[in-house]
This record gives sequence, structure tokens and C-alpha cells, in this order.
Amino acid sequence: MTTGKPLILVVDDETHILHVVSLKLTNAGYDVVTAEDGEEGLELATTHQPDLIITDLQMPLMTGLEMCEKLKDREPTADTPVIMLTARGASISQQQLGRTSIASVIGKPFSPREILLRVQELLNQPQTVEQADD
Repeated sequence: MTTGKPLILVVDDETHILHVVSLKLTNAGYDVVTAEDGEEGLELATTHQPDLIITDLQMPLMTGLEMCEKLKDREPTADTPVIMLTARGASISQQQLGRTSIASVIGKPFSPREILLRVQELLNQPQTVEQADD
């Protein structure tokens, strides 16, 4: 995939979150690939080498944190920034963050606009002004 647009991998076991986040990012001009669990996310991150990854913390098969730790150990994905989505009350220790490339943690529920602004910030892109469609 060489469209020149940044590629973002979205990993979440909740289909509606995958849909909402993917739609928001696609409408903002990003290429998006999705995975429904950490194992699939790890595989897609390795093959596609996205510019940024958005992942849920709690998922079946492999958690978002486990996936991030494995990505950090692989040369092509070691420095890929990650936005971690967490349910209320879930926390990630500084020690755990140190073993990953998690650049930002956003609690659920979240605004799709908040995700987009964080993506633009992490990819050093100008933030877009858009209509309130969240």
C-alpha cells in the first residue's frame, strides 16, 4: 500500500469501536487497516508496518499491552507510536509503558475527534478543522 497517506492500524475486539475509529480516520485522509485481537494486530503490524497503531488494552488471545511489548522487540515496529485505549479504571504502570512504544493513553468512552487530534499530534500533522460529527 503506497498511497503516500499515513497508514494506521486499529486493533479492538469491539466491532463498533473499530468501525467508528476507522471511519473517522478514513474521512480525515488516512489509510486504515483493522484487527480484532492482539495476535491479528501483531501480524498486521509486522506485515504492513503502519505509521501509528491504535489498540485496546483488554482483548482476547493477546492483550494490547502484550502486543505492544512484542512490537517493541521487533526492529520494523520498535519505534511505531501507539495510542492505547483503556476502559475506565484500567491502568498501565510506568514500568509497563517503558517496555513499549505507547505514546498516549486514552480512556473509554472517548470522542472520535479526540482520537483524530491525538493521531495528528503524534504524526506531526496539522490539525484539521471540521464540523461536529461525533
